[in-house]
Amino acid sequence: MSLKRITLKDFVIVKHLELDLSNGFSVLSGETGAGKSILIDAIQLALGNRAESSVIREGASKTEITLEIEASKSLEPWLEEQGFSFEPGQTELLLKRIIDTGGKSRAWINASPATATQLREIGERLIDIHGQHAWQSLTRPNSVRALLDAYAGISTAPLLKLWNEWREAKQELARARTEQDKLHSERERLIWQITEVDKLAPEANEWETLNTQHTRLANAQTLIEVAQKAYNALQGDEEGANQFIANAQSELDSNAHLDLEFNELSEALASASAQISDVAHSLQSWLKRTDLDPQRLAELDERMSLWLSLARRYKRQPSELPELYVSWKTELQRLDRAVDLGALEASELAAQKAYNAQAKNIGKIREQAAPKLSSAITQAMQGLGMQGGSFVVQIDIADQPGPYGLEEVAFLVAAHSGATPRAVAKVASGGELSRISLAIAVTTSQLGEAQTLIFDEVDSGVGGAVAQTVGKLMKKLGQDRQVLAVTHLPQVAACADHHWVVSKAPSSGGTLSQMQCVANEERVKEIARMLGGEVLSETTLAHAKEMLQQMSKVDDKASSTKAPTKKSRSTSHE
Repeated sequence: MSLKRITLKDFVIVKHLELDLSNGFSVLSGETGAGKSILIDAIQLALGNRAESSVIREGASKTEITLEIEASKSLEPWLEEQGFSFEPGQTELLLKRIIDTGGKSRAWINASPATATQLREIGERLIDIHGQHAWQSLTRPNSVRALLDAYAGISTAPLLKLWNEWREAKQELARARTEQDKLHSERERLIWQITEVDKLAPEANEWETLNTQHTRLANAQTLIEVAQKAYNALQGDEEGANQFIANAQSELDSNAHLDLEFNELSEALASASAQISDVAHSLQSWLKRTDLDPQRLAELDERMSLWLSLARRYKRQPSELPELYVSWKTELQRLDRAVDLGALEASELAAQKAYNAQAKNIGKIREQAAPKLSSAITQAMQGLGMQGGSFVVQIDIADQPGPYGLEEVAFLVAAHSGATPRAVAKVASGGELSRISLAIAVTTSQLGEAQTLIFDEVDSGVGGAVAQTVGKLMKKLGQDRQVLAVTHLPQVAACADHHWVVSKAPSSGGTLSQMQCVANEERVKEIARMLGGEVLSETTLAHAKEMLQQMSKVDDKASSTKAPTKKSRSTSHE
């Protein structure tokens, strides 16, 4: 997986930009204020960072950011789980985000709407960004612990679940202990109410059924009379409708030989007679099985009276009684558990034991991983101008258990040989903090599945031979991952496989900006500018050419990566 193309429209001071990237190690350089870090900001927004309307170019109605990524099959399970399309054999993944002046943000993954959370989740799998202030996380306990856990391959999600279950069990037990009198009183009230309504034992939809039955029985006499009259009108011996139809049909049949149309009319009457007979038969059956049943009517009156009495007492509609009855029973079950302190104590103890077992197992893994991570970062520091310095991952037992375990993790550093390791922020200078952060980034860069690593001026505060070491480290990383670095150091830029220059120039529409991939003489000039400023002397040009020649002799696999020849489109800044 690697980042293939970035497209920006109306972002900050960029009107339009298309940037095609290659694998290997690429650097972005340019004058201060040219917009090098704007590109990183745009990538972070496309990967779910908080959206604000302030990123929209002045005068525009919205900003649009699109990332085209060469994806791998490892993403398919996540995409399928989240409901995004990813056809078999598909190699491109498209992430798009639009922010309007109202601050409203819309996002898509492969043309399907996505949330900012989904962008962040997929971003963690695609791109790993190390900012110029990454060292600040070295002083945050949660960040320090998370880095050690990542190095050790620890997932704390199961532990967090157990922690929450233990916390809930403790809270329920604490509530029960402090509210026993209140709980007992509430329980007795519920038992009395349930016992009273037990006499009715209302069932769902019963009230509607009772109403229907009562209405029919209360009007049974009227209904019987109506049914009898209807039956007589249809099937009476001399005055019934069927007899009149039979007479009319007989008249038509006796004269059908005179007009054939009479046959059709006679058949229609025969059909009508059959339907009338069916209705009459149904009425007769209804009359046979229906009686006044005063006893059943009295039973219904009594039950409906109880329904209405209970409904008035508890200020509910009669139809709401079944649901209320079920809710009381459910609440009584909860209160039964709450007043059973023995069961709650056993539940809390079981939750604590489950948490402790998982936490102790994680603690053992951390203890094993800490010296390995310490050694790896210490080794990386030696090549970054901190010879003799050491890095220590210190693990102490926390005062209280927490959602991530029983330990507290801290990073300590000794800047030189013989010094006692102390908290990072207390003993390291700004430049040393940047180098330590870079050492950690290089050491842990292989941990995640992200194949694109972005370094935003993490080389700040270093120079000389150390800067060249930084460049070589990034070039080495670029052998099996895509690496993009924003830098102001010529030593780092000289190590790159691909070199992009951000520049600005005035134009009739404001300021013309372009991002161009430089090579050969153009690259020599840019390295010389980074060495000595805008005035290019023969000395700085010679020095720049020598730096590039030295790097070209390095036997590095990344040197075989083909550089792009396509320039990005020029863009207007207004």
